[in-house]
Amino acid sequence: MAEPTLCKKKLEGKVAIVTGGASGIGEATAYHFAKHGARMVVIADIQEELGQQVAKSIGFSYSTFLRCDVANEEQVKDMVEWTVKKYGQLDIIFSNVGTYSRRSDQTVLDLDLLALDHVFATNVRGMAAWVKQSARAMVEGGVRGPIVCTASVAASRGAVNRTDYYMSKHAVLGHVSSASKQLGKYGIRVNSISPSTVATPMVCSAIEMDAEQLEKAFEPHASLKGITLKVEHIADAVLFLASDDSGFVNGHDLVVDGGWLD
Repeated sequence: MAEPTLCKKKLEGKVAIVTGGASGIGEATAYHFAKHGARMVVIADIQEELGQQVAKSIGFSYSTFLRCDVANEEQVKDMVEWTVKKYGQLDIIFSNVGTYSRRSDQTVLDLDLLALDHVFATNVRGMAAWVKQSARAMVEGGVRGPIVCTASVAASRGAVNRTDYYMSKHAVLGHVSSASKQLGKYGIRVNSISPSTVATPMVCSAIEMDAEQLEKAFEPHASLKGITLKVEHIADAVLFLASDDSGFVNGHDLVVDGGWLD
């Protein structure tokens, strides 16, 4: 009788890159990947000290950190090539790096295009660079790997402010939808996750609340009661999309919002 699926490590022997892996959702996912048997988790981030700490905590035999600015495609390309050369393969990409606008008051009638460019450089251009470069490596290596991108509940609705951020997350879904159709012929699955507001350091800083205040403020937005959204819940969703459990899931946006109430 075959070994029960629940007893198996879902990512046994895989090599994964996690962008934005120094904190928040990326950090939780890096730990999750290692826990589920990934042979190597390469953490990409611009937060060098935090990234090194995460890699050390996981164990340098299973994780390493490389500084990478996702808005710089040459750095993205170099990191993908380094990973393939160092470990012989690239099986999974979690394109997770994102940023909020420097201005929370961004509206359509008073849109600061320089601020918009800053957000799009990371949330859209950076994500597109990772999908492009990682998919090229997978195609060249004959790897039928999953690519997972972080979108947001903001990707499917509008708002009275943060217009540039909401626009950027809509673009993520558009790119994932196109990439999934174009890369499916190579056996590469491209999906996204859309969390609601979770108390990561970046979000807490942008909204100017501590974790407890933020969780309390956003609790009424979920129809699911008795549980608070944590980064580990998002990491669980990413693991599903990165593993064979979602082997026939492609072009899907997995919403993790507890039944968001507008």
